[in-house]
Amino acid sequence: MKTPGRRATELTTSPAKPGAAWKAIKAVPKHASAPPSPSHPAARQSGIALLEALIAIVILGIGLLGMIGLQARAYAALSDASMRAEATMAAEKLLGTMNTDIANLASYNLAEGATPNSFLAPWAQETRRAIPGAKLSVRVVDQTQQSQVNIGISWQRKAAGEQNRHVVTAYIAN
Repeated sequence: MKTPGRRATELTTSPAKPGAAWKAIKAVPKHASAPPSPSHPAARQSGIALLEALIAIVILGIGLLGMIGLQARAYAALSDASMRAEATMAAEKLLGTMNTDIANLASYNLAEGATPNSFLAPWAQETRRAIPGAKLSVRVVDQTQQSQVNIGISWQRKAAGEQNRHVVTAYIAN
């Protein structure tokens, strides 16, 4: 009996034992060079799904590590931007105070690392609360019809990191 895609079987009587009438079923290949059927993959292809799964896991792991690195860099950039925004707001606040006290502009000078005088002490305390470890400097340069004001605020985000410096220059009419 022959069915497509299967081996043909042949019913034979064995002459091995005289007088014995037992029958053996012997498998005879239909075609010697027939390709393996889709339901029985060749032995050399076994385990390919496991290999594909392992490669997919490695690629996924590399992608996740990359995402973690990007997240860390984004957090550091956000922290730096926050400090720059605080420095800008502190400088603008001091400029507003100086603009209302034009007669005493020369009193607002402050060298970096120096102790602030009574004009700058409240601003310096507030700025150091917003920016921990901030180093402040204010330089007022009197010109003919205006005064140039340079406000410098420096800070260091990490102990081993680089020093950040934010400088705001403004002109106040005399």
